[in-house]
Amino acid sequence: MLVADAAGVIRHANDAARLLFAAAAPGVALADAAPPWLARAHARGTEGVDGAAARERVHGTVGERTFAAHPAGRDGGDTVWWLVDDTDQRRLSEALRIERSRTEFLSEASTELLSSLNLDRCMEVTARLAARHLADAALVIVPPVGRRHPVAYCGPDGAIVREELAVEPADVPGLAEALQGFPPMPSRWIDPATAPGWLAREGLGDLGSLVVTSLPGHGVPAGALVLLRRSDGRSFSEGEEVFARLFAARAGAAMSAARLYAEQSQVTEMLMRELLPPQVHHLEGVELAARYRPSGDGERVGGDFYDVHPGASGEESLVVLGDVCGKGLEAAVLTGKIRTTLQALLPMAGDHRRVLELLNGVLLGGDQTRFVTLVLASVRRAGGRVRIRLTGAGHPPPLVVRADGTVERVISKGTLIGALDEIVCNPVEVALDPGETCLLYTDGITEAKGGPLGGELFGEERLRRELADCAGMPPEALAERVQMLAAEWVGGGYHDDMAVVAVSAPRGAHLSAVGGHGPGRFTQ
Repeated sequence: MLVADAAGVIRHANDAARLLFAAAAPGVALADAAPPWLARAHARGTEGVDGAAARERVHGTVGERTFAAHPAGRDGGDTVWWLVDDTDQRRLSEALRIERSRTEFLSEASTELLSSLNLDRCMEVTARLAARHLADAALVIVPPVGRRHPVAYCGPDGAIVREELAVEPADVPGLAEALQGFPPMPSRWIDPATAPGWLAREGLGDLGSLVVTSLPGHGVPAGALVLLRRSDGRSFSEGEEVFARLFAARAGAAMSAARLYAEQSQVTEMLMRELLPPQVHHLEGVELAARYRPSGDGERVGGDFYDVHPGASGEESLVVLGDVCGKGLEAAVLTGKIRTTLQALLPMAGDHRRVLELLNGVLLGGDQTRFVTLVLASVRRAGGRVRIRLTGAGHPPPLVVRADGTVERVISKGTLIGALDEIVCNPVEVALDPGETCLLYTDGITEAKGGPLGGELFGEERLRRELADCAGMPPEALAERVQMLAAEWVGGGYHDDMAVVAVSAPRGAHLSAVGGHGPGRFTQ
């Protein structure tokens, strides 16, 4: 406690005040005994008429301690200053503020890092956040792609620079270990004077601190984070180093997830290309078209499939349409197995029964309990007509659309494939005149449920009536028409996988003009 009069002269100092201020004694000027901040506060208070301003609390330091000075007026214009040591309280409050700020930052950083599963974006976000909140500049380095390491650098201006550098991690202490990813290594301090140029970028000036910390991933190397501070800034404290490692753990987890997602997406894409229906090209003297729609709007593959295997010139080509029991990716996997098996059986494609028997044995010998319905169509051009040998295996009967609008069912009864030890099949041959089409389809078309009341099947009879109006249509238009009709019937409701293949005899053959000159003409 100190008591000073209006002129700023100490009138009384208790024992604690004399221990704190060695010169404090009655008759000594407050400015000579107390720190300047307290003397100024006392002087400001005495400028008023009644000294009311002197009653404002002030804060200041004495040595390494902080104090709160509480004034109280007395009769005669004296002011009593009560000084309270609040060093520990202020340190705790500052530590709490910093901790809250760091927790808020880590939460925001986690949200931003996890908002994307793109590795490049995660690298850029990590570098930008680190340069903004942890250092003057930051680099994110990931394991090499080939012989070069992808790097994201962010400087004081916040601009991101993406590079692929041929660097030797062993030249930077701790970098090689950090790039190993797991187990996470402690941060390594580097002498800025020994840092290579690709770390100490131009424009940063003299470096005061440089630290390398790992970005730990989920069992895979995620990368390393390099933090750089200028020599005119503060060095990293122990608490800041721990905080940087907490941030690095979150960034490493996000980058690891992005890398795994990218790898899985690449594998999935490669496998998906094998499962997707093939592009349909015209066969020799035959026109083809196909359409496929999986049951789920977000799916690309399912249990329905088709394949076209062109034959050598003058020989039969094989068209396959099938429907695996089930839907989604699990059914698509079995679809891939069936298509691969049929590809291997192409040398004996002329014997439908033998092909189906061997495929039946393959499916019965597997672990799955699923079966498949199939229709095999061996197609060849014969003069001006197209001949098709059809063999069904538990599949909906193909429909032939004649030139006059007549629609014929092709009955080729057979047993399911993959359900019984012995199969039964009954090959049937049909001939198509120019402009006529044979339609192969799966039950996703005829069993599409919808209509005015929402629960009626589209059905084969409705399909046949619609096809009667499609006489003479090119196969592309006919296949599109069938799928569109089924989709409109379903509306927004659930539907099974849908697949259609249209095989047509061309309406005419292109002939050259007389003598081989001129544009030529089409004949019917």
